[in-house]
Amino acid sequence: MKPTNKAHFLDRLESRVEQHIMEAVSHFQNLPEPVLLEPAKDGGWSIAQCLDHLNGYGDYYLPQIKKGLDNAKSYPFKSTFKSSWLGSYFTRMMEPETGKKKMKAFKNHIPSPHPDAYAVVATFIQQQEALLQYLKQAGRADLNKIRIPVSIAKFVKLNLGDVFQFLIAHNERHIRQAKRNIPEKVSNFQLS
Repeated sequence: MKPTNKAHFLDRLESRVEQHIMEAVSHFQNLPEPVLLEPAKDGGWSIAQCLDHLNGYGDYYLPQIKKGLDNAKSYPFKSTFKSSWLGSYFTRMMEPETGKKKMKAFKNHIPSPHPDAYAVVATFIQQQEALLQYLKQAGRADLNKIRIPVSIAKFVKLNLGDVFQFLIAHNERHIRQAKRNIPEKVSNFQLS
C-alpha cells in the first residue's frame, strides 16, 4: 500500500463517522421500540441487534484505541499513514462496496436476541461520538506505530489507522443493514 496524507485520511474517516451519527439520530433514535426490535424480513437481525453488534465491537476497540493514543506521546509526529496488507484486507472485507460476501458473526459478537432497544441506540451514538474524538486526537499520533490487538485473535495486531478503517467500514456495513429494516411508513407499522 502507498503512503497517504494522514490529515486527509483522518478527515475522510471523520466525515464517515459524522454521517453515521447523523443517520443514527435521524433514522433510529426516534423509532418506536417495536420497529427497532422487529427482525428483518429475511430472518436477519433487527435494527437494535445490528447496532448492539456494533456496540460490542465498540466496547472492545474504543478502550484499546484510547489506551494506544494515551501511550502514543513517545512517538514522533508523522504526516503520512500506510495501511498494512492485512489491515487493507480486513477493511475490504467489511466495506459494503467491496465486501459483498455475507459473514457469520463471531460468537462473542452475536447480539442479544432481545436488546434494550433505546439503550442500544443511545450507546451506539455515544460510541460514535467517542470514536470521532479519537480520530481528532489521532492527528497528533503516528498511526503506523500504535498497535491494537484485534478482538477475534488478540495475538494479531493492526496499526491504529487500519483499526479505524476496519471499524468504520464495519459500522457502515451494519448501519446499511439496519436501515433496510426501516418500514417505508413507520406510522403504518403494527405497534403491539
